[in-house]
Amino acid sequence: MDVILNARLDPKLRSANISHGNDVALSRLAAAIGEPSRARILCCLLDGHARTSTELAMVAEVSPSTASVHLNRLKAERLVKMLMQGKHRYYSLAGADVASALEALMVVAGGSRPQFTPTTPAPLRHARTCYDHMAGAVAVSLHSRFVKLGWILPASQRPASNPKDALELTSEGTKACEALGIDIAATLSLRRRFAYACLDWSERKPHIGGALGASILQTALQRKWVQRDLDSRVLNITRVGRRELSDRFGIDFEQAAATSILSTQTPAQNPV
Repeated sequence: MDVILNARLDPKLRSANISHGNDVALSRLAAAIGEPSRARILCCLLDGHARTSTELAMVAEVSPSTASVHLNRLKAERLVKMLMQGKHRYYSLAGADVASALEALMVVAGGSRPQFTPTTPAPLRHARTCYDHMAGAVAVSLHSRFVKLGWILPASQRPASNPKDALELTSEGTKACEALGIDIAATLSLRRRFAYACLDWSERKPHIGGALGASILQTALQRKWVQRDLDSRVLNITRVGRRELSDRFGIDFEQAAATSILSTQTPAQNPV
């Protein structure tokens, strides 16, 4: 009681308290997270993979229409973001700060991060074509490496006036691509999008799409880093390709291959 009275009387203690606007915002966020179905949706998205509203409805154990209402609420509170790709809408966490906050809450709650378990056949998941560019675990790793090396600016760092999924090639990225034999000036002049983050349907993480993605695939084919499968969209990574992609971009093929194989096994097949 004395502490409460002192806080009311002492201006320094009052200024140290959270402001009225902040406590309202905090309680609103807590209410959004605290609803069980919405909490399941957020926990499901913690693995970094985007999902459709239909998939999230199944996770939340609610109808698609109810899931849509929940997702709108989470989007309004800037806890999730939506990406339109074709006729599909994919949802993911709004950012790393949201993931960190949820992780902290899960530690307090004694929970653990959920695992993403795709059912895509391993060869398709490892490497394949997506229209005219590379897709699959290798392509997703390539996108991640381009971002980490500072060769492309991810969509989150693009100006608001540009498409949300647009990618920008940096000066370092331009030099690296031209060293591979890609004519960036000619690629930019094409009457199509230069580069964008194309959401991978098996990995639910982005790979590089657009004219730049197509140029990378053509370069990989010309240099015999990959070979097309005659009967499917599978891309077979050659021995030369494994060496070059590993040396040039730091792609860990052992990890990518293990992830592709293990994630497509049934629980009975998974090693203990």
